[in-house]
Amino acid sequence: MIDGGRMLPEYRRTIEQVEGNLRRYRKLLSRLKGQKPRGMDDVFRKATARAFEEIDCLACGNCCLSLGPRILERDIDRIARQLKMRPSKLSTVLLRKDEDGDWVFREMPCPFLGEDNCCSIYPQRPKACREYPHTDEKNIHRLFEKTIKNAVLCPIAARVLQLVDSIYGGN
Repeated sequence: MIDGGRMLPEYRRTIEQVEGNLRRYRKLLSRLKGQKPRGMDDVFRKATARAFEEIDCLACGNCCLSLGPRILERDIDRIARQLKMRPSKLSTVLLRKDEDGDWVFREMPCPFLGEDNCCSIYPQRPKACREYPHTDEKNIHRLFEKTIKNAVLCPIAARVLQLVDSIYGGN
């Protein structure tokens, strides 16, 4: 788990609980992926909504401290417009191409993350940031590996796993 010291202790405990039971959650998600129970997307959507009610992202910020989101061309255009700069300048100054050829931030933490965990470009933040932790997406079974990876960084993703486990059971 990466934590820049900004995460509330109770959120850290949630992640640690999930880390201690990763085998159980992997087994649960493997079973769910094979069965694809009816209404599973809805269960994950509701669990995600509940987790967002319980956990305040501004009391964590771990994703912005440690994860480099993929930045789409339309994200670059939108961010550059807000910053009143040319997209090419934004790409040169703040971004780099990763090994997959995707635009990502040149360095982490995110250059738009404030000391208060607020995003200075929040309305124009990248698509990947708006959708994170990706636990409420359609066809969630396709994102189970990502869900496990995110659960050791994000207390919301961790809480979603706990809530889904309470519904489907992890046997």
